[in-house]
Amino acid sequence: MSLSKELLEELYNGQRLSMAEIAEQLGCSPNKVVYWMSKHGIPRRDVSEAIYQWHNPGGDPFDIRLPETEEERDLFRLALGLYLGEGKKLDQSEVAIANTDPRIIRAFMRFLREICRVDEVRIWAWINIFDDANLGEAQAYWEEVTGLASTQFYRPTVRPRRGGDYANLSKYGTLSVGVSNTKLHWLVMQWCEQYLEKYGS
Repeated sequence: MSLSKELLEELYNGQRLSMAEIAEQLGCSPNKVVYWMSKHGIPRRDVSEAIYQWHNPGGDPFDIRLPETEEERDLFRLALGLYLGEGKKLDQSEVAIANTDPRIIRAFMRFLREICRVDEVRIWAWINIFDDANLGEAQAYWEEVTGLASTQFYRPTVRPRRGGDYANLSKYGTLSVGVSNTKLHWLVMQWCEQYLEKYGS
């Protein structure tokens, strides 16, 4: 039995199934799928794209809506500025910032929710706090700030404090908040680079 080009393109490129998933769905061997894809000249995804697909079987967990109103443009520019200053730039698997200021956290989360339109359940948070602070209070505080469920918080990092007081420190610790996605990281870094090219050259 031959496998038509139209069918394979629909399953592989349209539905974004892997070759193993196509074989299972059609009741044939993966080798047969490989053979007919090659015969029809259907390009295969590279390894990194295949891995991304495996981690995101339902497609991207975000749906970018570029800013249209002045308020949205302000939020977009603010978020990129925050990311350049506070964001994770070297870890290509995450789009995240860390800060003690709830306003910065809220603003960046608005960017994730309203501009990037990230799937809400994919947003995570992580508290980094000193051991003499009240972790329970900090957890409740950051849950209220972010609107995230306690299940979206990673296990906190608790560090020993060596002297000083809380006059210049947050008693609720530092919060990291973000989403794990390589494609979104690449997009955010591209946007940042465009603004740096425009204003920093």
